Amino acid sequence: MANDKLGRPTKERTALLRGQVTDLLWLGKIETTLAKAKSVRSIAEKLLTAAINSYKDNVTVTKEIKDEKGVKVKKEVVNDGPKKLAARRKIMSYVYDRQEQRGNKEPKTSFIDRTKGINHPLLEKIFNVYAPKYAERAEKLGQGGGYTRIIKLGKRRGDAAEMAIVELI
Repeated sequence: MANDKLGRPTKERTALLRGQVTDLLWLGKIETTLAKAKSVRSIAEKLLTAAINSYKDNVTVTKEIKDEKGVKVKKEVVNDGPKKLAARRKIMSYVYDRQEQRGNKEPKTSFIDRTKGINHPLLEKIFNVYAPKYAERAEKLGQGGGYTRIIKLGKRRGDAAEMAIVELI
């Protein structure tokens, strides 16, 4: 189903699927037609698998950084390893960049503190929330994949398109 044309030209189809995969990974659940749901599931599972296989690949590096006074100080920094960097770039090339939203009645200072140092919140969510969760589940069950679920809703009123919900399990 991932190769279905969905009745759209290539540019429109890829933009639609990128948007829906981004929404699925950000929100955890989307409602769409069954054909689109199957395509979104295929793409999302591949991106999640790339993150799961590489989320532990970190490298510790010592860097010299100048402090406020201009004095050079050695500081250890944790960088992405080659596998994680490649997976991060693959995911970044597909999903749209989402920015964190300020909650209702959340003070601006606490929002700034919460989002400080996070440039790509969706990628951080994928690598820090989803990847460890699904990797642990894969170890327990002894199998990979199956990160999404499609629930059929029935026909849509108006054009009778088969509707479905895609959600992360």
